[in-house]
Parts: sequence; structure tokens; C-alpha cells
Amino acid sequence: MPSILPEGDPAPADGSLPPSAAEGSAERRFGVYVHVPYCRVRCGYCDFNTYTASELGGTRRDDYAAQAQRELSFGADVLRRAGVAERAASTVFFGGGTPTLLPAEDLASMLGRIRDEWGLAPGAEVTTEANPDSVDAAYLERLTRAGFTRVSFGMQSAVPEVLRTLDRTHTPERIPLVTRWAREAGLQVSVDLIYGTPGERIEDWDRSVDAALATEPDHLSAYALIVEPGTKLAAQIKRGSVPEPDEDLHAEMYERADARFAAAGLGWYEISNWARSEATRSRHNLAYWTGEDWWAAGPGAHSHVGGVRWWNVKHPGAYAQRMAQGASPAHAREILDASSRREERILLETRIADGLDTGVLTAEERRRVPGLIADGLIDGRAAIAGRVVPTLRGRLLADTVVHRLLG
Repeated sequence: MPSILPEGDPAPADGSLPPSAAEGSAERRFGVYVHVPYCRVRCGYCDFNTYTASELGGTRRDDYAAQAQRELSFGADVLRRAGVAERAASTVFFGGGTPTLLPAEDLASMLGRIRDEWGLAPGAEVTTEANPDSVDAAYLERLTRAGFTRVSFGMQSAVPEVLRTLDRTHTPERIPLVTRWAREAGLQVSVDLIYGTPGERIEDWDRSVDAALATEPDHLSAYALIVEPGTKLAAQIKRGSVPEPDEDLHAEMYERADARFAAAGLGWYEISNWARSEATRSRHNLAYWTGEDWWAAGPGAHSHVGGVRWWNVKHPGAYAQRMAQGASPAHAREILDASSRREERILLETRIADGLDTGVLTAEERRRVPGLIADGLIDGRAAIAGRVVPTLRGRLLADTVVHRLLG
């Protein structure tokens, strides 16, 4: 089952936010995330808040779009009452789970509610995640007509044995089909890969990188496999039926992929993400890494506005009940103080190619920068220009960079 929700302070039943949430909001961008918590099968490595049909406990997938729309209207009212600046959504992201298990008309209706409540900024980025076997050409065309601009396919691997270990349901042959259909529908295409699956060899990873690049994506993500407690994969490793991931192999796979992506014209802009141009970066994910505001709808979804972070009740049944009552779906929240927000900014912005403004650092922290340059962890020229930008080695040791900066 999915991981438990974090602890926090009680969340008000009416969703009200403190006055601090509105401070400076006119200068921040606003985005919307919609969590669709349904999957056809549970992948063995995944601990996201997702549910198969047998785990829904009497709730119906067919009712979900209406429930999410109620939360979106509720959210717009909460922000207005809090005095948060009215801003059109510059990005919208449907994640999961598998959003495309819902009919395209359901995704369109939820996007329509976002448009009605907040508006979409000119050139807004509107993305949905999709499993390769959950869409066809007609479905993707319907998304384009509804206003979607981008689709992110969970490819993960081009090697059948690796896909089986991950419990993925698609075949490698599906990837060139769906990416072509998406491009023909007028959508930007992103492809997600996972490296370091137990039993995956370097030649397997090279094969997956080759297959991903052959689709000529606008954007690529590559994530190291993390073994989460309580997952099927964790149990398999504990029993010894599959080997533990090898961190040195992870590093080699990352370096090889980064070189191949760069040679193909895809530049890194965040540790796990590469784009063909600045225009094809995921602006929605960049909003997370740079501390913008977003309302996140759906079970277990995490929102952030002006240093206030809250997360919804986890199970679709509990979420449906809150929506039926007209109450906030929030389970708990936290209000970050100035010190916590500064440390979080350092943690996140040292992950991106645009880097962290050294003015955010204290005098003592700035004195640690030369040592990081000497150890090859941050770029010296960028530091002279006032930015902390990780080198390739620094990306592999991102936690070390942060720990050493903060002392």
C-alpha cells in the first residue's frame, strides 16, 4: 500500500490560510496539480498514493472527475478568502497513478474547471502523465482539443526483462507508436526512464537510452530506482530473490545517459531532467524547485502557497466523503518559518542548472563555496558570477553539496 502521510498541524475544516500565505503572492507564479490515484496494476517499486480497482473500498473511478472539480472550486474560494493575489494558472499537471485511465472527457472537464476558476495564462503548459498502453491516437487528439499541450510517457525501460521486474504492463514496441501519435496530435513529448532496476546491466540501460532518444523527445527524465519500504520490490530484495541496487552502477548509468542526452541536443536543467530547449523544460516541475505557489487537488495531494504546505487525506473514499460534505480535504499542514524556507530553497535550487543565488547564503556559508569548487562539486565560473551550480560530480553528490553548504 502507499506510504503513510507525514505528521503536521491540524488543518482548518474550512481550508482557511494564514495572512502570511498572501504576502508577496502577486510576484509568484501559480500552478495547479491534479492527482488521479488509479492504476491498472501496482508496480512493484512504487509507493505513490495509487489504488487498483480492488483497493478502492466502494468508491468509483467514474465519480472522480466531479469530486476533483468540487475541490478545485473550493480551492479558488479559499485563495480568494485568504487575499492571495488572483493569478491565472501558468502550468497545470495531471499526475498519478495513471490519469489516462480516465476518459479524455474527464480530464477535459477538470481542466475546464481550472480554466473557469482561475483562468489559464497565455502559453500555459498543460501536461498529463500517461502509461504507453493507456492511450491511442484518438485519445491524444481529444487531449489536444481540450487544451493539453504536453504528455509525459512512463517508458521506464526498453528491455522486456526490466519491465517485468518493474511490473510494467506495456511492451517496448508501444513507445515509438505513442510518441508518434502524441507528436501528430500537436503535443510536446516527454519520456520517463528508470535506471538501476535489480538485474539491469549497463548494456540494458544503453539499449533503453537508445530507444528513448530514437523517439526524438522534447524532454527526458531519468530517475534512479529507489527501494521504498513496504513495496513488493523491497520484500523481494529482503528475501534475496532479486539483488540490491548498486550505487556505483547507478552513478555510471547516470553519467553515460547524461553524455548521450547532451550529444543528442538535450541539456540538463535539473538533476533528473533534460530538455531540448528552454521552451521544453517542465515549467510545472521548475515551479516546485523554485518555491512558487500551487494548488494540488486529489487524495494525498500536497499543496503550497506562500510557505504554507498542506496535504489531503489519502484514501479516495475519505476524499470523496470530504468533498460530499463540502469540507476541506486537507489532512494536516505546516507553516514554514523564514529559516526553514531559506534552507529549503538551498536544498532545491542547488539541484537546477540555473543555480542558487549566493546572496541567499550567510557569510559563513559563502566561505564554504571555495572548498566545494576545489572538490569539483560546484562550477567555479558560475560561483564567480554569484550562482551555486552543481557540476556533474555535484549532481551525483547533491546531498553532500547541501550538507556542506549548511554545515
